[in-house]
Amino acid sequence: MSSPTSNGLEGIVVADTAISHVDGDRGRLVIAGSDAEQLAAAGGFEGTVQRVLAAGGAKLDDPDLGHARVAAWEVVGRLGDALDAPDAMDALRTSLGHLRTTGDDLRDALAAIGAAPVFVAAWYRKRTDQPLVGPDPTLDHASDYLRMTTGQPPSREAATALDAYLVTVIDHGMSASTFTARVIASTGSDLISAIVGAVGALKGPLHGGAPGPVLDMLDAIGEPGRAEPWILDELAAHRRIMGMGHRIYRVRDPRAAVLETAVRPLASKRLELARAVEHAAAKILHERKPDRPLAANVEFYTAVLLDAVGLPREQFSATFAISRIAGWSAHVIEQRRTGRLIRPASRYLGPMPA
Repeated sequence: MSSPTSNGLEGIVVADTAISHVDGDRGRLVIAGSDAEQLAAAGGFEGTVQRVLAAGGAKLDDPDLGHARVAAWEVVGRLGDALDAPDAMDALRTSLGHLRTTGDDLRDALAAIGAAPVFVAAWYRKRTDQPLVGPDPTLDHASDYLRMTTGQPPSREAATALDAYLVTVIDHGMSASTFTARVIASTGSDLISAIVGAVGALKGPLHGGAPGPVLDMLDAIGEPGRAEPWILDELAAHRRIMGMGHRIYRVRDPRAAVLETAVRPLASKRLELARAVEHAAAKILHERKPDRPLAANVEFYTAVLLDAVGLPREQFSATFAISRIAGWSAHVIEQRRTGRLIRPASRYLGPMPA
């Protein structure tokens, strides 16, 4: 039932799911019956939303995310000071809490999925003293999110690349945030509460990751020829190499390959540098720590892709959440079908009374 770990807490099976499967040894991510690479190549975040919600047990013909974004836009004026938060994840968490639950999980799921890009883009526009941009329901989710953030219609290449990203990160097994959502759902609480809790879990740096700092690293290195000495200096100072290593994958994260491919048409100046840094880091880390497989994870090329499509780095983690809300929603719906409370046990280490 569990895999061996250093602390005995990871790898414990807490649920059966048909939503996604992570094979860390083989570097494979299966989402609702298809490899993540296949789904990303086929394109269509909306279709992938439909797949994961159906895998969770929801029946729907078409996830009308355009209509959901328009409905969310009507809520923006009632968000109070939520959009004044200095952090995008704080703004998203607080804003989602303003959504009214209907008691219908599927309806609430579509409302939250549609609301996330509207709220995040509104936060950025307000923070940068620019007029807010309302949604266009005729556009796909990725295109409209870029348009609401930048104020300009995105290029086809940028929208396609962002769509591939949204598809690729929509779900990833029983991560900390997904488990949080399922625990809340198991109590009988509503889906919006479960999503808000999951955002709180994702905000933590040990889970939400470091795509922004990956850009900081690339900027500090500057050119491919400086990659190896820079990495050696960082390791000598006992600092982490951003974007390398994953708690599950023993090989290169399959999502890294998807995103590296997706960013190619964008002619990003950072792509060549990122490849050089990845190659140097993988080589040096293997030499220094041969017993610890440390390969590129999803954050490495996430940073390059999101920067190339025109999103600011302070928006990166919230952009991840924009996609993952669909996966969380599917898990809430799936958990609800079990009707069971998740109540893990703990090991008491304190003193006993005399």
